[in-house]
Amino acid sequence: MAKVAVVYHSGYGHTETLARAVHRGAEGVGGVKATLVAVSDIDDAWEVLDEADAIIFGAPTYMASASAPFKAFMDATASRWAEQRWKDKLAAGFTNSAGMNGDKLSTLGQFNLFAMQHGMVWVGLGLLPGNHTSAGSPDDLNRLASFLGAMAQSNADQGADLVPPASDRRTAEHLGVRVAEAALRWRNDEVRELGLQPEAVA
Repeated sequence: MAKVAVVYHSGYGHTETLARAVHRGAEGVGGVKATLVAVSDIDDAWEVLDEADAIIFGAPTYMASASAPFKAFMDATASRWAEQRWKDKLAAGFTNSAGMNGDKLSTLGQFNLFAMQHGMVWVGLGLLPGNHTSAGSPDDLNRLASFLGAMAQSNADQGADLVPPASDRRTAEHLGVRVAEAALRWRNDEVRELGLQPEAVA
């Protein structure tokens, strides 16, 4: 059994909607247990992250970086960083902002560097851009043309029941599936190196 943790902060519910889509994608992969962790509950969930094969980070983009509560979570991992406890875990990321661009790439880059400091292995979105030709549509998967992670855009005057739009939710779900499948391969390769059969540790 591979374990995937989705750890996130959401200011107004939009990023939580995205986090639930990522979790839904990961949980839907056979042989994977996915857990959703809000940073407000992190004190009760450190063990979940420590035991995970993959951790997916998510936060809204505020002022060109991750939100303050998520940054506080990142800073709180200092002891784990010093011990490299998350070394060789898989990592990925997603973010949301009101602006179509909103400097979301800066937040994904922040997550990526954070993962690199922990010695983790980054998993990108793995999708070609959508909505980038005359035949394209805002309904396309990866309509915001991201590669480093999943991006979403939510109109500031609409609630989380309406935005992010379905295409961004499906893109987030794709990220969850991709990381979960990678975690299965990653875990099974590690198990084989120990001379065991993958099903022996399921």
